[in-house]
Amino acid sequence: MKKEAWLNHSQGIEQINKLGKAKTPFLFILSYNKQKIFAQALDNLDKDIFYKLKSYRNYSTQKKTRSYTFKRLPIPFCSYQNSFQKVIEEIKKGNSYLLNLTFETAIETNLSLKEIFTYSQAKFKLYFKGEFICFSPEEFIHIEDNIISTYPMKGTIEASKTNAKEQILSNPKEMAEHIMIVDLMRNDLGIIGRSIKVNKFRYIDTIKAGKKELLQVSSHITAQLSTQWQESIGTLIDALTPAGSITGTPKKKTQTIIKEIEEHNRGFYTGIFGIFDGTSLHSGVMIRFIESKEGKLFYKSGGGITIDSNADDEYQELIDKIYLPF
Repeated sequence: MKKEAWLNHSQGIEQINKLGKAKTPFLFILSYNKQKIFAQALDNLDKDIFYKLKSYRNYSTQKKTRSYTFKRLPIPFCSYQNSFQKVIEEIKKGNSYLLNLTFETAIETNLSLKEIFTYSQAKFKLYFKGEFICFSPEEFIHIEDNIISTYPMKGTIEASKTNAKEQILSNPKEMAEHIMIVDLMRNDLGIIGRSIKVNKFRYIDTIKAGKKELLQVSSHITAQLSTQWQESIGTLIDALTPAGSITGTPKKKTQTIIKEIEEHNRGFYTGIFGIFDGTSLHSGVMIRFIESKEGKLFYKSGGGITIDSNADDEYQELIDKIYLPF
């Protein structure tokens, strides 16, 4: 097998387990449907892969060296509304309570993927071989001292709006959506851990979104793991993915609906990536994602839909999330 080849689901999970058991530091990447997995030791990492996970990085930072252009070419509202209404019908039937509906948007810019990656500011960043990049604000799981933490992010508002923080925290639709995701992630952690706790409920992060700032709502949930968790990292990740914040609830049925309704292949968008440093694990959800296809760039974005969602508002959120974080 060539070093850069993607592994299938079973091969990938096995390789991650093997590297973890050996306490070998490694990078891992899982596509949304986990049919493509990458796992490679950090000391043998391909030269055209770059990452940042909080304080971990394998590249030098650079400031913007030239002006740039950026244009969004979003799908028409009528197309969005058609898919949105299908989701609402599924919710009315009781097949889902919350579904994260996503689309791909063509973008035009004079910057390369490498330049966007280098200039962007985010907690979690990945550049993969000129194929795609992400600059994500959302942490997936963090494991240290046998404690696993997850940080589901659900709820977005423009920071410039009057009383934006109060608006997002008091909005009944946003509250219901966030409670459902927290409950889902508590259940997910219960599969692989014990002593589940919600350490912090609905706190605000400020995200730079191009010329705008967004407020995003997260919670912090923890569980206790076995002292031998490093020996089954792949199995653990497999049990928790895809992330609840980018699927919905109930997770299995909602994934089926997503496959039927969404008009694009998510690919690595809404997958996860991370590193194991030999003792602890750090990972992010691959949102704020740009993919190169046949010489064109596509930005993938979306948002959670509940029975109380408004199509106009959700369409605007979809567009607001298409930005370069410079």
